Amino acid sequence: MKKILLFVFMVSSILFQNVYACTVISYALKGEVYAAANEDDYMGFARVWFNPKTPDRYGSVCFGLPDLQAQAAMNEYGLFYDFTAQNIDPAQFHPKNIYQGDLFFEILGKCKTVPEAMVFLEKYDYAVSAQVLIADALGNSVIINVGTKLTKSGSYQINTNFDISKLKTKNYVCRRYDISDEALKKADALNVPFFRDILSRTRQEGKLSTIYSNIYDLKRKIITVYNFHDFEHPWIIDLKKELTKGYKLEKLSDRFPTSFAYEQFLMSDKAMYRKEMILDEITIKGLQPTLNHYFDLGKKSTSTKDSTINSVLLEVGIQLIKESYNQHANGGLWQYWFALPGGFKIEHINDKRISAAGEILNYLAADKGIDTKLKNFIFELSAYVNLIQGDQKKAKEYYNIASGNSANTWPISFNRSKKMLAIL
Repeated sequence: MKKILLFVFMVSSILFQNVYACTVISYALKGEVYAAANEDDYMGFARVWFNPKTPDRYGSVCFGLPDLQAQAAMNEYGLFYDFTAQNIDPAQFHPKNIYQGDLFFEILGKCKTVPEAMVFLEKYDYAVSAQVLIADALGNSVIINVGTKLTKSGSYQINTNFDISKLKTKNYVCRRYDISDEALKKADALNVPFFRDILSRTRQEGKLSTIYSNIYDLKRKIITVYNFHDFEHPWIIDLKKELTKGYKLEKLSDRFPTSFAYEQFLMSDKAMYRKEMILDEITIKGLQPTLNHYFDLGKKSTSTKDSTINSVLLEVGIQLIKESYNQHANGGLWQYWFALPGGFKIEHINDKRISAAGEILNYLAADKGIDTKLKNFIFELSAYVNLIQGDQKKAKEYYNIASGNSANTWPISFNRSKKMLAIL
C-alpha cells in the first residue's frame, strides 16, 4: 500500500510536474514552417488523443503521459505548444490573476495564432514552473516562462532546460541547445529528415530517456512521430483526416513495432508496468472479465494472495476515471484530480469505465488491511464516482466519511471532500 500513497502524492502535487527535460524547436524558412520536439521523461506509456472540433473549441491532437495533461499539442490551424522543465519558482513573481484551469489547453481550443495566444495570455499571470514554446503556421513563435516572454526575432527558436532569459548573456549550459543551434544555423531547406537528424542527435537515453519525438509541419498539419528514439519507424498523422474520425485516445506505442529496449525501460517501474498491462488486458479481453479475474486474485488467502494487486487495481481505477473524463471534456484533463475549480462542477457521465472504477473502489474499501488515510482516499474517490453517476445521496455519505477527521485523511482528499459537501 505504500506504493499507492507515493503514486497519489506524486501525481497530485503539481501541474506539469511530469515534464523533466525535452528539446523543442520552431523554424520558419522559405515558406516552410516546422516545429520539432523530443519528449524526455523517467517513465513511458505515452498517450495520444484526438479532439474533434466543437462549437466552443478548435479540433486538436495532444500528446502526454497517463495523467493526460497535454505535454505537447497542435490544433487544426497549426497552433502548437510544448513544454520544458525549469527550476523557476513561480511564487517569487507573486502571480495574482492565475487561470483556474489548464491554461494552454484552453489556448489550444480558442486561438489560431501566436498573436491571438499572446492576447489571451495578457489576461492572466503565467504561474507554472515549466517553460513553453508556442508556434503557429504563419511562422510566429514565442518562448514563455514565469518571468520572461521572448518573441522569435530570427528564423528559429529553441527551448531546452534553462531559463531562456539567460540566452542573451550565454549564461547557460545545455549541449542539446548548442547541438540544435549549430544545425539550425546551417539549414538551407526544412524537411522531415533535417529535423529527424537533430532530434536523433539531441535524444537522451538511460533512466531519463526520450520517450517519443515529433516533427510538425505546421502549414500542412502533418505530424511525424517516432517512439522511444527509434527513428526508423515513423507514424505519419494527417490531423485533418484524423479529426474526422471523432474522439480517440490510444497508447502511442501501439502504433509502432515492438522494441526490446522500450519494453525493458517500461519494466523498470514494476507497479506502473503492471497497471498498464491490466489496461491492455481490458482492451483485449473486456472490462468485466478482466476485473473479475483480478478481484478473485485479491480475495485469495494470505499465503497465496498477490500482495501488490490492490495497489495496482487502485491505479487502474484512477486511470479509468481519467480516460473517461478526458473523453467527456473533449481532451481536457481531469480537473478534480488536481483540485482545480472546473473539477467541482456537478457533472453526469454515463460511461462503463466510470462504473468499473466504482467497482474497483468498492472492492478496495472492503479490504480490512489498508490504513485509515488510504481508505478515506478511496471513499473520497467513491463519492466522486457516485456523484457523476447521479447518486448524490451516496456521494454525500462517502464525502462525510472522507472528511470526518483531517488527521485521518490525506489533505487533498479532505479538502476536496469539504469543498464538494459545501456545493451539494
